[in-house]
Amino acid sequence: MTKPTDGANRPPSAESLAGAARAAAKKGPPPVHLWNPPFCGDLDIRIARDGTWFYLGTPIGRPELVKLFASIIRKDGDAYFLVTPVEKVGITVDDAPFVAVDFTVQGEGRDQRLTFTTNVDDRAAAGPDHPIRVVRDPETGEPAPYVTVRANLEALIDRKSFYRLVDLGRHEPVDGTSWFGVWSGGRFFPIIPSEELPG
Repeated sequence: MTKPTDGANRPPSAESLAGAARAAAKKGPPPVHLWNPPFCGDLDIRIARDGTWFYLGTPIGRPELVKLFASIIRKDGDAYFLVTPVEKVGITVDDAPFVAVDFTVQGEGRDQRLTFTTNVDDRAAAGPDHPIRVVRDPETGEPAPYVTVRANLEALIDRKSFYRLVDLGRHEPVDGTSWFGVWSGGRFFPIIPSEELPG
């Protein structure tokens, strides 16, 4: 039987990526920003908007495997990759790679600190290094809030957490306009112009 000649050009399997990620994780959080391996093609992994990971169209049911893959995600430009010291494969992300499923509050007012927890147990305290941003659908006006978790990777803030954020909101001037938003880490994050708030 003849061996295929294009083996070097095929993307690695999810299993080999997981093995490389496990080896890297033994030394602490993988420094994916320092790795520059060759691009090995795209792998059929997709992260849905609700944070569910799919491999070959099937949900990955092992949380520890999802966390392992989540530890080696990198975003270059607008594209997402899983990166190890020797491999870089493209994956599909429907919206953001993570979902912020909860947050804690310390202090209040301008001294408030909001620390978010994601679906893969990352934690990020919102502030200058971990900003909150809100994108509004141009047709419906529906807000989609995000918080930066690490490097340039964001988490979509889930609905229940966003409602809690709104409960903590206050009005502040931003560039001469009153905005409704939240304070965290010494920074005010605008959500919606005050005049557009219903009621």
